[in-house]
Amino acid sequence: MNLNATLFIQSVVFLILGWVTMRFIWPPLIAAIEARQRKIAEGLASAEKGEKSLAEAKSVAADLVKEARIQAGKIIDQANRRSNELVEEARGTAIAEGQRLVSEARQEVALESGRAREQLRKQVAGIAVAGAGKLLGREIDAKAHSDLLEQLALEVEKG
Repeated sequence: MNLNATLFIQSVVFLILGWVTMRFIWPPLIAAIEARQRKIAEGLASAEKGEKSLAEAKSVAADLVKEARIQAGKIIDQANRRSNELVEEARGTAIAEGQRLVSEARQEVALESGRAREQLRKQVAGIAVAGAGKLLGREIDAKAHSDLLEQLALEVEKG
């Protein structure tokens, strides 16, 4: 074979192969590459959008935590104020109850003191009448005895 014919046939085969490649192989290959580029671009855009959403969510979460802490502080302050009010109320109630008990005790002491004085007065009067009866040597009648006791009671109260 001739070198020119071989070179010519190889050139024709090369051109046919180039045409087949450009016509049937190259377009699907370019389409696949472009599709892959679109997917990568969409993935990058989604990742960027996700990062923005994450940053926004973190910001919202931080705001919610801050608000929750503020509300917790308010609730704690309110609870402290209420507990102080309850303590003061209990203290006031205890003081009032103590004063009432002291007043009742004083009244009871005054009542018992009056009873004791009355009983003592009767005993002193009885002793005085008995002593007077012995001194006089006679018994005093009941009416005179009663009058004398009342008179002595009045004198004891005054003196």
